Amino acid sequence: MAHMIWKGAISFGLVHVPVQLYPATQSEKVGFNLLDKRTIDPVGYKQINKRTGKDVTRDNIVRGFEYEKDKYVVLSDDEIRAANPESTQTVDILAFVDALDISFLYLDTPYFLTPDRKGEKVYALLREAMKASGKIGVASVVLHNKQHLAALIPVGPVLALNTLRWAAEVRDFDEFKLPPEGMKAAGVSARELDMAKKLIDDMSDKWDPSQYHDTFRDDIMALVDRKIRAGKTEEITEVEAPHESRQSADILDLSDLLKRSLGRGKGKPAAGGRKRAADDEDDAETAAPARKKPRAPRTTSTAANTTTRSRSSAGGRASAKTASTPAARKRRAAA
Repeated sequence: MAHMIWKGAISFGLVHVPVQLYPATQSEKVGFNLLDKRTIDPVGYKQINKRTGKDVTRDNIVRGFEYEKDKYVVLSDDEIRAANPESTQTVDILAFVDALDISFLYLDTPYFLTPDRKGEKVYALLREAMKASGKIGVASVVLHNKQHLAALIPVGPVLALNTLRWAAEVRDFDEFKLPPEGMKAAGVSARELDMAKKLIDDMSDKWDPSQYHDTFRDDIMALVDRKIRAGKTEEITEVEAPHESRQSADILDLSDLLKRSLGRGKGKPAAGGRKRAADDEDDAETAAPARKKPRAPRTTSTAANTTTRSRSSAGGRASAKTASTPAARKRRAAA
């Protein structure tokens, strides 16, 4: 639903037509918001000093007119307001002209004028009279504290107000390199002209704005719809704090230990250092998984006993060998 911009009146001669002003167009352009990719938060406009890059508070912002490169005349808000035209809420018709006399180059922003209460009859009278005459009105109007030249145009059941560019805002043709007008001057033959006219006739059609579409916007909206249906959307989230790596923590601890060690004197171990090392080893053993206890190494006494047993065994084997000789057997038999 369009929102009314202001209430006023169309004035021509002594006739006043009470009207309401509405925007006649609506933006259908594809717009993209700037977002923080980490959280999908919108990124706002920030006022900074373009030279220093520092923030500028609203109190320190003034308006200036650049009359030469990097040279300005500073104007206060009161001075600007005094120079602005007074808002009269009136569309003052200056003249009626043929519609074809105004080039489309001068057309700027269109608005709709609708009749205000008790102004329906005089509104209709002006609209029908302009249609019958084939004229449009050239008017002066103040919108948003800015003076505009405008064209008052009957369009079907409505009176449209189209703001116009000032003559100084439309560039002169002489600024551009253009071929001269006329067939001979431009080097165009009659045959070429006839073929071009035939092509124009073949492509001629009635103007129907609904036949034309912003295909870029249609493609973007179709892509957005597909992503929504596929669940590929993003929502505003909180930024997670970056996790410190284990390596960084170890380095910081090591630096702290080195500093404390250096503070205790060169060549002197820190008191309790051996105890701390032992505690660290105990902690390591406690933290290590249980595993089979290795066999204790043999002591010297055990080795000696093993040697004694070895010698006894050797002596026993020697005795048994001696007892098995023929002389020994004869002695045992005689006994």
